[in-house]
Amino acid sequence: MPAHPDWLIPAWPVPGNVHAVCTTRAGGTSAEPYDSLNLGDHVGDHTLDVGANRAILHAAVRAAPVFLSQVHGTRVVQLDATTPHGTEADACLTSEPGVACAIMVADCLPVLLTDEEGTRVAAAHAGWRGLAGVRGQGVLETIVERFKASALANRAQGATKIIAWLGPCIGPDAFEVGAEVKSAFEQNDPRVASLFKPLSQGKWLADLPGLARLRLRAQGVTQIYGNDGSPAWCTVGNPSRFFSHRRDRVSGRMAACIWLD
Repeated sequence: MPAHPDWLIPAWPVPGNVHAVCTTRAGGTSAEPYDSLNLGDHVGDHTLDVGANRAILHAAVRAAPVFLSQVHGTRVVQLDATTPHGTEADACLTSEPGVACAIMVADCLPVLLTDEEGTRVAAAHAGWRGLAGVRGQGVLETIVERFKASALANRAQGATKIIAWLGPCIGPDAFEVGAEVKSAFEQNDPRVASLFKPLSQGKWLADLPGLARLRLRAQGVTQIYGNDGSPAWCTVGNPSRFFSHRRDRVSGRMAACIWLD
């Protein structure tokens, strides 16, 4: 079964054995308000519909997605064929072919990673809490460090070059946050001030993909593709294509997946 034509296939310069996709609402079996390809089993949808939707994804990617229990933290898990669904983590990596790193989203930012050699892949769930982290150590810093360490452990010398792709998320014209969110980022990097636009007293519009790009570049990741913060990537602003928890409150979940042949 091929991927649904509405799903997003990253346009990025990766080796031929690296594959990735980000689902949209299209192509599933769930009824409103989860219509139609809801992949989340924790949002109130019927269990059989979620199972059918995950089977559709599995058949399309021809790999086995591992669905995590995401808690807006920074924990990373190494995946293999025995890793159970529901493992608590907000990022994952693998070098095992046929196992897909999968991140579910409905406003938070999915980040997919691979290296120029196509030896390993990774995925991260970057909402603002996980992205900000603690004292500047967030989910992206953690996954990049683990990715580099895993690569170096399996090669004699030299550093790996990481390629990243950002999927759809709540956009910079829709992500209203309080001063505590702005402070969580500014206390570790004053450069982020330009990524927050004043909205009203104590309220700001935050550029989530812009914040992720800044954090990735600080880790030496310079090849970054996908979400540039433009309206087409905004989950809130495209209701016919993307799920959005902030827009709908009761919402399904999409998945960004990456795997090796």
